[in-house]
Amino acid sequence: MYALVDANSFYASAEKVFDPSIRRKPVVVLTNNDGCICAMCKLAKKTGVKKFGPYHEVKDQLAKFGCVIRSSNYELYDDLSSKMMDVISTFAPEQHVYSIDECFLYFAQQKPEGSWEDHGRKIRTSVWQQLRLPVGVGIGPTPTLAKVASYAGKKIAGFQRNIAVLDTPVKIEQTLKQMHPEDVWGIGRRINKRLQMMGIHNAWQLACASPKAMRKQFSVEIERTVRELNGEPCLHWDAVRDAKQQIFSTRAFGEKVTDMVSLRQSLCLHAEKVGAKARAQGSAIKALHIFAQSNPFAKDHYYKKSILHRFPVPTADTTQLVAAVTQALPNIYQLGVIFHKSGVGAIELVQNEFVQEDFFAAVPDKPNLMTCMDSINRRYGSQTLGLAAKGITPKWSMRRQYLSPQFTTNWAHIPKIQC
Repeated sequence: MYALVDANSFYASAEKVFDPSIRRKPVVVLTNNDGCICAMCKLAKKTGVKKFGPYHEVKDQLAKFGCVIRSSNYELYDDLSSKMMDVISTFAPEQHVYSIDECFLYFAQQKPEGSWEDHGRKIRTSVWQQLRLPVGVGIGPTPTLAKVASYAGKKIAGFQRNIAVLDTPVKIEQTLKQMHPEDVWGIGRRINKRLQMMGIHNAWQLACASPKAMRKQFSVEIERTVRELNGEPCLHWDAVRDAKQQIFSTRAFGEKVTDMVSLRQSLCLHAEKVGAKARAQGSAIKALHIFAQSNPFAKDHYYKKSILHRFPVPTADTTQLVAAVTQALPNIYQLGVIFHKSGVGAIELVQNEFVQEDFFAAVPDKPNLMTCMDSINRRYGSQTLGLAAKGITPKWSMRRQYLSPQFTTNWAHIPKIQC
């Protein structure tokens, strides 16, 4: 059996952990630069405001309902996520962290002492007692059916609150008949439209479809989904994932940027992030896309400039990427332009074992330095060690006007208790 354990409205729930004053209030969390709504607690959802909409359009409406607004506190969320995964991992032989707020558990042939419902309740209670984070638990014979169970525990009547177990064919059939195909993990809106045209209007009809026909009509992934809905495990998280063919790092500025120094700092930061991601998947970069632009919605003349830099020998060395950015900067920067966004992208990647060296070329890469830097950043945080070219405390960095303290990762923010 498999279980999917996911936190309910994780970002909003995390904000309430260390702030008792907002636990009974509607909480809304904003995206980068406080632009859009990315998370809402259950009370906030009752306001009728939709997720992912621009914050400035609903600011007054949220204020009318007394909503508490928070900027995304990634440092806090990441640390709480790590603690949550540690607690959950004690309930099964194997764990696979799927995202910041959810993970799969695999029990193999192991069975709990009580019922599966009791085991799910123990997971939920333990996480709440130790971290005060609400989680849902879905249990099924395959990862996809565990996802279905998780959905059922939240959306379908007849299950315990946030706990659902699909351990019999009857339960599986009854549940799938109450779900649309697009509610199934791996089925998007586009595929759902095609399924509707084929006469497949619910998840049970999808489960009854021929796996081979689904592979022919769509892909091997949809075939696996159909097989999983029928209780045949096909998804194995220990399989090696394909390396990304492109890696991008982009961000809108928190403040207006008009000078070359600030623009260079932002591009160097993006180059550093791209290099770290490339090294993490064992890739080297053949070509680097470097760009900056003004706001396309501003009244001023729109400006965008990009440079493609090709390396004589593929590299993922941050010093080489930053050097490429510095070389391209004079051709990107233009005096008088108010820059709104910048970014760097590795658009041609090759695995390290396939890099063809140039016997006569200089070898400027510093693999030992990169290994040391990556090791330190993995242990102490992604931006702990880097090149000074990205700046120390840049004014253009992400705007987070409603940021809560970093209670668990910053000594200055540790809560103080009056005794």
